[in-house]
Amino acid sequence: MESIKSILTQLTGKKSSLPVQFLKYSLSGGVAVAVHIAAFYLFAWLVVPALKEDDIIVRVLHLTTAAINDTVRARNAVINNWLAFIFSNFAAYILNVTWVFEPGRHRRWLEIGMFYAVSAISIAVGSAVMGLMIKYLGSSTTLAFGADIVAAAAINFVVRKYFIFKG
Repeated sequence: MESIKSILTQLTGKKSSLPVQFLKYSLSGGVAVAVHIAAFYLFAWLVVPALKEDDIIVRVLHLTTAAINDTVRARNAVINNWLAFIFSNFAAYILNVTWVFEPGRHRRWLEIGMFYAVSAISIAVGSAVMGLMIKYLGSSTTLAFGADIVAAAAINFVVRKYFIFKG
């Protein structure tokens, strides 16, 4: 078992064992997810309405919602997910390249392009799951959004670690 000092050194430095790297990735992912969630709900509440009165965020914050059917809400939720993606993926890239992974496997422009491409694929898969859950199951926006996040995170870690960055 690694000593506490070794773990702290790995947490604050670039080089780390796989378990510590995964921890750093998870923490970075938590920040990116927080950015995504904040942006998603702000857009869903204020810009492209996609919330329903039974969404937990609506009940907890006592928000007002527009009366829209599930088909429109599904479309709007997907739009908001893509808008939030712009902000959260930028945060994820900065954290990944400065703290989690070693850049340099590819030229910077290719690395950024691959990072966004993989993230776009994973968010497309997650958005499809979210839209289908809302449209065909009548799922709450929050539950469907959670399924989107889980699907995206699983795809992203593997591809980023083994294909985009040096490791």
